[in-house]
Amino acid sequence: MTANMDGTAVAVRGLRKSYGEKVVLDGVDLTVAEGTTLALLGPNGAGKTTMVQILSTLIRADEGDMRVAGRDVRAEPDAVRAAIGVTGQFSAVDKLLTGEENLLLMADLHHLGRREGRRRAAELLERLDLVEAGRKAATTYSGGMQRRLDLAMTLVGEPRVIFLDEPTTGLDPRSRRGLWQIIRELVAGGVTIFLTTQYLEEADQLADRIALLDQGRLVAEGTPDELKRRIPGGHVSLRFTDPTELDLAARTLGLTGGDEETLVLQVPHDGGVHSLRALLARLDDASIEVETLTVHTPDLDDVFLALTDKKQANEKMEAVR
Repeated sequence: MTANMDGTAVAVRGLRKSYGEKVVLDGVDLTVAEGTTLALLGPNGAGKTTMVQILSTLIRADEGDMRVAGRDVRAEPDAVRAAIGVTGQFSAVDKLLTGEENLLLMADLHHLGRREGRRRAAELLERLDLVEAGRKAATTYSGGMQRRLDLAMTLVGEPRVIFLDEPTTGLDPRSRRGLWQIIRELVAGGVTIFLTTQYLEEADQLADRIALLDQGRLVAEGTPDELKRRIPGGHVSLRFTDPTELDLAARTLGLTGGDEETLVLQVPHDGGVHSLRALLARLDDASIEVETLTVHTPDLDDVFLALTDKKQANEKMEAVR
């Protein structure tokens, strides 16, 4: 499949979906660039899986314009399916078949010739470190191996856009990190990843951009660092060798004082290199010696809790009015 001229892998405008009176997606706009990873985050019931199902043509939207891999999701569903891969929360592996047989079955579904199917299966077994297990029944695989085989099955059709719906749920940390590396390699090869996950560390590690979905609406979007900077609470912890230096630093920086027991002063800070240099320059100009320095910045857990809680609080206030 050729790349889109505008470099966009997924484009969504005004996406809406309801089930009866329950609004699941409420006017979502989202763009994902080719060769990048977009992590869609949100609480349970926010609409993440519904959005993946719509974009992968499994269910229909009520309203909205959606294009995936340059194809109109409504008007060209077959073309969209030919360009994408989907790995859901639950493995699609047939556990009664061997790993190789699962891949050959997918090759048949993609109408690959016998020789090409075997070549592709062998290539993917090697790529996902499943060569030794390839002739064993998938029922003998560990959870991590089954997820790798599931992804290998998705890759048989060489998709340019892959939807990964909570792909590492239930995996141990080692298996999870192994799958992360495979995802990074796919993106480095030009594949676009549309990822939903409940693991905020996973989003932080993998995503070029993050979109936060809450109650069917996008409440925030940006790079991981951009979103973290939106949340207050970042600071620098300065530890001193004696109370005199601690007091002098507090007065120099216009703060109310530090912890005299631990000799630590917390300075509000955005975590940026430029402002950190400026802080150290002020201390140096005042001849203040700092024993240790630690930068604390908000993480995605803080972003998730602050932005979703804020939206819910605002809606409760509107209901009262």
